[in-house]
Amino acid sequence: MNKELKVKLGVFKDDKRAYYSFIILAFLFAITLPAELICNVRPLIIIAEGKPFFPIVFNYSEQDFGGTLPSEPDYKSQRFLNILKGQPNTLFVSESIAENNSMGLGLDDFDEEGPSFSVGLDDFEDSENSITPSVAITPQKIKDHNPKEFWILWPPVRYDYQYIPTESKTGNVVLAAPYRTPTADGKGFNESSWVDGHYLGTDDRGRDVLARLIYGFRISMLFGASLAITGTLIGCLIGGTQGYFGGWVDLSGQRMTEIWGSIPRLYILIILSSFLVPSALLLFLILNLTAWMGIAAYIRAEFLKIRNFEFIKAAKSLGVSNFTIMRRHILPNAMTPVVTFFPFEVTAGILSLVSLDYLNLGVPSPAPSIGELLSQGKNNLQALWILLPTFIALTSAITLLTFIGEGIRNAFDPRKTL
Repeated sequence: MNKELKVKLGVFKDDKRAYYSFIILAFLFAITLPAELICNVRPLIIIAEGKPFFPIVFNYSEQDFGGTLPSEPDYKSQRFLNILKGQPNTLFVSESIAENNSMGLGLDDFDEEGPSFSVGLDDFEDSENSITPSVAITPQKIKDHNPKEFWILWPPVRYDYQYIPTESKTGNVVLAAPYRTPTADGKGFNESSWVDGHYLGTDDRGRDVLARLIYGFRISMLFGASLAITGTLIGCLIGGTQGYFGGWVDLSGQRMTEIWGSIPRLYILIILSSFLVPSALLLFLILNLTAWMGIAAYIRAEFLKIRNFEFIKAAKSLGVSNFTIMRRHILPNAMTPVVTFFPFEVTAGILSLVSLDYLNLGVPSPAPSIGELLSQGKNNLQALWILLPTFIALTSAITLLTFIGEGIRNAFDPRKTL
């Protein structure tokens, strides 16, 4: 690490607002990055009869735990708990069907030998035993279970971003509030959604708000950072090429950039979404079409300035290739705008994704999204537990990124680091 970079890092650390903003944002991102370990309908570990299972990593069937179904169990259901406890799951069937199979069908019923249908006089005679009523309904065991010893380690939030519960202890699945609310008739109160483990309530479909907020925050940060990285790389390539070669390359590149930048990204997205399936990858590609333009202008100006320096002329006279000069000599000296504007590029990427999701043009449901939560909060103004936490999370992230960007800009300001 050279002396100049150490001085700039020291200036950044001296800016307490920017430095602590970076620490807080990095901590929040580090927490939400392993979101599957925090919010999940699958247990982290199940130990049954001394055998460990890891449902959060591997897929198991109900038969692996002693059940009868070949499909994956619902780990939150009473049926699965009964299997672990060794309690039988019951199926109510007719006693006469179970024992006598008097009205069942077998393979012999479709045998081609013999008449397929016959009616005799005896069929019309009154008989006490001609019809056997089947009214006694008794439980029948699906499979015998022995009592088992088991232990389950759950994540802190036992829901993911798309799980919709079918039952609730409070009797309210959709738009369940994290505090007591009056009933519809005004004669009582609905219990807090904390009873069911929904610490921030549920949305208008019954999904856990906290889980969707954590997953949505992670997606927004990853999307914004990825968009900023790719936009910076493309901008450095295009802007550096224009600035280094100049002449007709620079002139034609500038005219093409101006034409391309005049096309609104929203219109492009609407047109492509009309015949393409919306996805996060599609949004990422569309936004990258114009995400490079801002940084390209700054890189172009830096390359135009640095290419006339003496050490660049010396490298050319020694026969160093243009690509090597651009990569090893000019680009390291032109990184100031790249580093300075990177946090603001991340902010722009996050806001772009949130805006598109809010307009229902972003990632399709049930993918978690901060913009989709804001849209739900707007449509359900009485559900403050949806709107307020989402608004606070979004504004906090944007504010922290802004403070970080200002701190980096001050650190790379020559007037303060010289």
